[in-house]
Amino acid sequence: MSVEMLYEKDVTTNYLDGKTIAFIGYGAQGHAQANNLRDSGYDVIIGVRPGKSFDAAKRDGFEVYSVAEATKQADHVQVLTPDENQAEIYKAEIAPNLKPGASLGFSHGFNVYYGEIVPPKDSDVIMMAPKGPGNLCRRTYKEGFGVPALYGYWQDASGHAEDKSKEFAKGNGAARAGLLKTTFKEETDEDLFGEQNVLMGGVTALIETGFNVLTEAGYSPQLAYFEVEHEMKLICDQIYEGGFVKMYRDCSNTSEYGSYVQGPKVIGPESKKAMEQGLKAIQDGSFAKEFMADYHDGFKKLYAERARVENSPLQKIGDELRAKMLFVNDADKFSTPES
Repeated sequence: MSVEMLYEKDVTTNYLDGKTIAFIGYGAQGHAQANNLRDSGYDVIIGVRPGKSFDAAKRDGFEVYSVAEATKQADHVQVLTPDENQAEIYKAEIAPNLKPGASLGFSHGFNVYYGEIVPPKDSDVIMMAPKGPGNLCRRTYKEGFGVPALYGYWQDASGHAEDKSKEFAKGNGAARAGLLKTTFKEETDEDLFGEQNVLMGGVTALIETGFNVLTEAGYSPQLAYFEVEHEMKLICDQIYEGGFVKMYRDCSNTSEYGSYVQGPKVIGPESKKAMEQGLKAIQDGSFAKEFMADYHDGFKKLYAERARVENSPLQKIGDELRAKMLFVNDADKFSTPES
């Protein structure tokens, strides 16, 4: 089912004008969205716990409060803390202090969709999910553009929840690039599926397996790194710019032919079946239960896997080579700080 792309000219209502918008969290997305909304003329305050984010928001000129106090003042509360502790913060500090009829906003449907957060019946519950990281949202906004975003709602108490979600996206600069309507279920299912099976889990497993196959066969780990990890960015850039057609056009006939022959063997029926099982675990909530159980257990599995990645031969070889590539290190100078 296709959806219509909306742009700035299509967003004409003003239900958020004159309202106090509290951002709960001032990390990557919180920093970007709060600054973008303020620059678009909205009344923005920040609610965070003491620490680096609190200090950063102060330096950026915001009025900064505790989560509870910011919630008390707000007509709209945008919740942008990490998925794993969002429900705890909501139940302890947001829910008891939410104004009657105040709206709630999210940039990912995880906690509402899986029932970790149950909003009051008199609140509009909306979504504005940028399709890009916070630093890119902020940078492109300042350049006069933006990144596309998804909009939608979970609960429409006022009759204007969808309008609010579009207005919020427009204030973030996303309507300059394009808005697509979604639901909390659709956004959560697709976002988790993409991360786990393609963008992160799939890509990293593919790279690491390719590296292991080459090095175990006796090939140089340095050359293997360049072949399976370094060049991945170059191929992805071509796909981003013009799809598979541009990528194949810019590569050799040999590589194109070989990809048609070998690609379906590597990502074949077994891989598809694993993806389908992964999607089912997202849809039935079993992945969310597993993730939250690991969080409540001190993230033992997450931290063990993180340590494995940090100490893997691929990471160590890559670190050594990247340290000698000035163009990789210089790229950091052009990124916007996340908080």
